Amino acid sequence: TCAFTLITWDLLFTSCLLILNHSVTCEGFQANLQCEGQVLVIHGANYGRRDKTTCSAGRPASQLQVVQCSSQTSTNVVAESCNGKNSCTISASNSVFGDPCVGTYKYLEVDYTCQFQTVTCEESEANLQCGEILVIHRADYGRHDQTTCSNLQPHCRLRDVQCSSPESIEVIAASCNGKNSCNISASNSVFGNPCFGTYKYLEVDYTCQCKYLITEENKYKKSYYVFILFKDRLQDAETMKQEEKDAKEFNLRIKS
Repeated sequence: TCAFTLITWDLLFTSCLLILNHSVTCEGFQANLQCEGQVLVIHGANYGRRDKTTCSAGRPASQLQVVQCSSQTSTNVVAESCNGKNSCTISASNSVFGDPCVGTYKYLEVDYTCQFQTVTCEESEANLQCGEILVIHRADYGRHDQTTCSNLQPHCRLRDVQCSSPESIEVIAASCNGKNSCNISASNSVFGNPCFGTYKYLEVDYTCQCKYLITEENKYKKSYYVFILFKDRLQDAETMKQEEKDAKEFNLRIKS
């Protein structure tokens, strides 16, 4: 097969781990990234070649020799196309990423997570809920399009689509990180007014993670220390149980 996706799972702990999905798509095919009920967050991408075996079926050896090949724009291109969407299709091709190594058959690798997203219109209250612990990854109070939260608003209040409060992530993280639930007002009194006369909204991307992974040391940082399962690190149940035990002991040491 020429287009495929590798995803690392461990059924014992997926309810409270941040799972890193790894997609691999051969040149000339389309990557199809999906997040059911959540939104895509791109962590890294590479269009090029890093070994001689991936996407090598039926290819002459001369097209597989260069293994230090990378398009420097890969992550930005994929992030701009896919971040914040439920699904995204992008072509693994030179027309999209340029040709970083002429004559080499390439492939597109993408690392991404699926995160919850809430959108709250100005003067309403955002309500974030988790069965476990809230971890805020991104927040923005402002406006980036003319359609979100536009109902009954005059056009003059929707025109500024380059509006963003730089303090959004710090405010949300300080208020919500480490809690099971969190209510916060989408208002100028909380975030300041980044664009006078514009009707704004609050976007928040977050995940729910295990309580024992949270420490006082990093409680008010933008993101918490979390376990991430990589494609080349499939672990058996015993190893995962040991890592759970180690994490709990580490948390106790920090608190003491």
